[in-house]
Amino acid sequence: MTDPETLAVYAAKVDEYNALTSSGAARDPLLHAFLAALPKGAAVLDLGCGPGHSAAAMAQAGCEVTATDAVPEMVALAAEHDGVTARIATFNDIIETDAYHGIWANFCLLHAPRADMPRHLAALRRATKPQGILHIALKSGTGEKRDRLGRYYTYYTDAELTGLLAKAGFTVTDRATGREKGLDGAPADWIALRAHA
Repeated sequence: MTDPETLAVYAAKVDEYNALTSSGAARDPLLHAFLAALPKGAAVLDLGCGPGHSAAAMAQAGCEVTATDAVPEMVALAAEHDGVTARIATFNDIIETDAYHGIWANFCLLHAPRADMPRHLAALRRATKPQGILHIALKSGTGEKRDRLGRYYTYYTDAELTGLLAKAGFTVTDRATGREKGLDGAPADWIALRAHA
């Protein structure tokens, strides 16, 4: 993610976002399913990690965790968690090859322009080990817009996202949907897909 306005919102609201997400990881059934599908001691990337609560849960589960975010204030919080290696990086900075057993891209790639998504997914596929797992969650719908806070969003349907993953070399194995409030307080529909390399 490189949109300056979106990055500025997260930097300004880092404490509020940290509080909003602090208890979610521990009770997230999608995260538990993701971890259960990984080998013991798996190398995992938490892409767009935010304050690092999911990364911390992965580390507590015995994973070797790399957490990246484009907002320095978020990376600083993520780095405070035991067992988490956190660094500042945009989606464009993921250049590894066969590095991760699993990639957790939870509500982060929704901030990338639609035109960039194929390139980002291809980079994640290269970074994933053979038979590795990708979790991706986005707000569902169509089009692109900014929310009331000024954050840029791209919305996807299940069919569009499944097709993009297939073109990148992933096979979708599990899906979930839901609706909940985010940082802007507005309820939004979401879709989460788990795919194998």
